[in-house]
Amino acid sequence: MGKVVQKTKVKMRADAHCPSHSRADIKVRDTMSYIDEPVARGGTNTGPAPTEAALGALIACTNVIGHKCADAIGIEIGHLDISAVCDFDRRGVTLSEVIGNPFETIMLTVEADGPASQAELERVAEETAKYCPLSRLFREAGTQIDETWRPKSGD
Repeated sequence: MGKVVQKTKVKMRADAHCPSHSRADIKVRDTMSYIDEPVARGGTNTGPAPTEAALGALIACTNVIGHKCADAIGIEIGHLDISAVCDFDRRGVTLSEVIGNPFETIMLTVEADGPASQAELERVAEETAKYCPLSRLFREAGTQIDETWRPKSGD
């Protein structure tokens, strides 16, 4: 059996039914997800707001690409706990002013429960920053991402 060659470019597709001004029921492949605004902003709080979903996508991508990078360089990172805190400029979403990138800074904290040392985790972090599509998207848009990767403390 021959080696499987993966395509380098693919088309991604997402479709949504939007039952209100704030909610999008999104179908990707055979999965559904929901993006909505909180009740305070006229939504039904069925899911994260679009900007929160973007932050969540960065976390999820860091997890996937972080594990791929760790595997590629032979470092066992175990499971990750990831948090992201963003300084977000709301002037654009409130329609008060046209602004550039509203995601000013993101503090990304990654804790690994595997046997990797601090130095090994820093190496994984460097590789992940190079390859994570969401990290690259944010950085190319001008967001400063401050990352901390560390072994998980034994709580």
